[in-house]
Amino acid sequence: MSPSKPRADATPGVLDALRATPRSVQYLLGGVLLNQLGAFVQTFLVLYLTHRGYGVDKAGFLLGAYGVGAVLGTVLGGELTSRLGSRNTIVTAMGGSAVLVFLIPWLAEPGRYPFLLVLVVLLGLMTQSYRPAASALLSELMPDEYRVMGFSMMRIAMNTGAAAGPLLAAALIHIDWNLLFWVDGATALAYSVLAAFLLPRPAAKAPEERADAASRQAQRSAYGVMVRDHRFLLYLGSMLLSALVYAQFFAVLPVDLDDAGRSTALYSTVLTLSSVLLISFELAVTARISRWRASTAAAVGTFFYCLGIAGYGLPGSAPAVILLCTAVSVGGLMVSGPTLWAHPAKAGEKVRGRYIAASQAVFGLGSAIGPALGMLMWTHYGDGVWVACGVLGVVAAAMALAGLRPSDEPAGDTTEGDAEAVPHAAGDPAPGEDPAQTADPAPVSGSAPDNVSTPDNGSAPDNGSAPDNVSAPETSSVPGKGSVREQTPIP
Repeated sequence: MSPSKPRADATPGVLDALRATPRSVQYLLGGVLLNQLGAFVQTFLVLYLTHRGYGVDKAGFLLGAYGVGAVLGTVLGGELTSRLGSRNTIVTAMGGSAVLVFLIPWLAEPGRYPFLLVLVVLLGLMTQSYRPAASALLSELMPDEYRVMGFSMMRIAMNTGAAAGPLLAAALIHIDWNLLFWVDGATALAYSVLAAFLLPRPAAKAPEERADAASRQAQRSAYGVMVRDHRFLLYLGSMLLSALVYAQFFAVLPVDLDDAGRSTALYSTVLTLSSVLLISFELAVTARISRWRASTAAAVGTFFYCLGIAGYGLPGSAPAVILLCTAVSVGGLMVSGPTLWAHPAKAGEKVRGRYIAASQAVFGLGSAIGPALGMLMWTHYGDGVWVACGVLGVVAAAMALAGLRPSDEPAGDTTEGDAEAVPHAAGDPAPGEDPAQTADPAPVSGSAPDNVSTPDNGSAPDNGSAPDNVSAPETSSVPGKGSVREQTPIP
């Protein structure tokens, strides 16, 4: 028996997942870590520009412009992934962002503000467009039974880079502020080169496939299919509400703690605790919940994540209570995050990139508008913002439960050596399937466990060969699927 294969009656463990991770996925995750380690623009742009003589208002507006570009970049990334392939999209996006980052010190003179504004919008566009491609490639290359754990590995790589990056930035600033962007550009360029030489090239299409009119029509109607996919829209609603709550962790919490007379050391401890918990335990937690139904993992995790955030509003919260709420919140995030972020990977191959892009764009939108909405509410209603987070969490959990429910239907016939046939609920299409064509949907078969139903999260197999919380993709979604499988961001 291969050491990378778990026993038929066992839940795949962390070591199983690590041994089963293909070399190409290791290269992909290494590139994600390297790029995140040097991702300084969003974190240090305002400080850098004020250092160069900009006012806080103009510097803040430029950061907002970068955020707009980043949201649009995920949509662009989905289109490029569908048209160019995942590897080519990563190479193009990272190479383009490297050039743009290198130009920031040259255009940072106050007299060049209009040019810098255009540059940061383009930079946000290019920098974020690699993420749908990375997620799509991960879903294609990772073995089906470990796909959600693969998304957990990607989140860990991003969180590790995000935690270590500021330490590197502090050292660079002591030498020269411009080094921030030279190193940022260098890491992006290194990722582009790594992707060009080490990631698999997209499979060449046969002449008849390239000329297939139905295939071209499927490409054109992808967004129409998505709009008619009411289950996926519920999922997107859950992601949007979760992002609005997530944003308050960084926007309202530090201000609220300061207003209550708490030292800045407490908020620093909260940030450190959340990073340590995520990096240390997320993969193990993902392995533990890998037999949960996708909708259960998504709903329970979302509820407890938002419950922890709402707990910050408890009257007279002592530091120990603040840290406990942080632990509860991060625990919920570890339960739901990998499942939710992996869900769009179930979509058919021709629309998978767009589904992933839609998920990441919606979460990015919530993260962008969340701070303004949260601060506005905190200013007028004080701790009422935390009550609102609790209410949004309940709604988001309910939407996640309903949006991911189709992949929870009982398994149909199972043949030995193959995964179970997983029918969707009557009348409900799989992601990427036109609802107008699914009056009597055929079973979806594949080898994936049920918890790969999420962006950045099932039915039980009869033969016990795969965990429950990863629903199988359509057989047509990835050619040759028997051999193979891009948040917040953080979360």
